[in-house]
Amino acid sequence: MGELWFVGLGLDDERGLSERARGVLLRADEVFAEQYTSVAPEGTLERLERAVGRPVRRLDRPLLESEKPILDSLAVHARVALLVPGDPFAATTHVALRLSAERAGHSWRYVPAASILTAAAGFLGLMHYRFGRTVSLPFPDPRFAPRSPVEWVEGNRTRGLHTLVLLDLDPTRGRFLTAGEALRLLRERDPEGRVIAGGSPVAVAARVGRDDAAGYFGRFDRLLSVDFGPPMHTLVVPALELHFEESAALERYRIP
Repeated sequence: MGELWFVGLGLDDERGLSERARGVLLRADEVFAEQYTSVAPEGTLERLERAVGRPVRRLDRPLLESEKPILDSLAVHARVALLVPGDPFAATTHVALRLSAERAGHSWRYVPAASILTAAAGFLGLMHYRFGRTVSLPFPDPRFAPRSPVEWVEGNRTRGLHTLVLLDLDPTRGRFLTAGEALRLLRERDPEGRVIAGGSPVAVAARVGRDDAAGYFGRFDRLLSVDFGPPMHTLVVPALELHFEESAALERYRIP
C-alpha cells in the first residue's frame, strides 16, 4: 500500500516550500499539483520540476475530485505527493481524498503551510480569534444568486465578529473573481444597504504572501472604484467595533 503526502506550497511560489516539504517532493515516486483551489505564480511548477528532477502532474478540479489519478498512483507507488497552494486541508476536497485513501488501505502524511485563512487577518492586522464563519462568494450567475453570503456577514456582525470572504476562481479558464466584482455582488444582494451600507468599513487583501502584496481599507462605496491589481484577492468585512490596535493597523491601508 502507498503513502500519500499532502504538501502545502504556501502563498507564493516554490520559495514558500519548507525544507521538509522539499525533501518529501525529492523522495516521492510521483508528484501531483492541484490547480483549482488557488493558483501559484506563473513558472512556479516548471522551476519546481527542475529542482526535484521529475515532472509534476497537474490536476484540475474534475480530475482531483474524481480521485482516480491519485488512487491509481498509490496502487503502484510507495510514496505519492500532492502539492497544494496554501495549506492542504483548508479545502474539504482534500479531506475527502484523505478519507478515500484510508478506505483503500493507504496511509497519509501532512506537511502544513501558510493559508489565506489566517494570513489575510495577519496582513491586515486583525485579531484571528475575532473572525466568525468564513464566506465563499461564487461567480455571478443568473441561475444562482444566493443571498446567504450577506446573511452570514450579518450574523457575524451581530456577534461582533469579522468576516473573511473567499472569492471564486476558475483557473482552467483564467477567471478570478476580483474584490471589486465581489463588492458589487454584495451590493446587488443587499441593495438597500441593510447589512453593508455605503459607509460600512471594508478591507481587501491582495496577493498576500507575495512580493507585491497590498492592502486596502475604507468605506464600501469608496472601495467600489479602486483597482486592486492582479489576483488573488480576499475581502474582509470587519466587525462594526474594532479593537484600538486593529484600528491602528488598518489605518495603514486606508484609501483617502
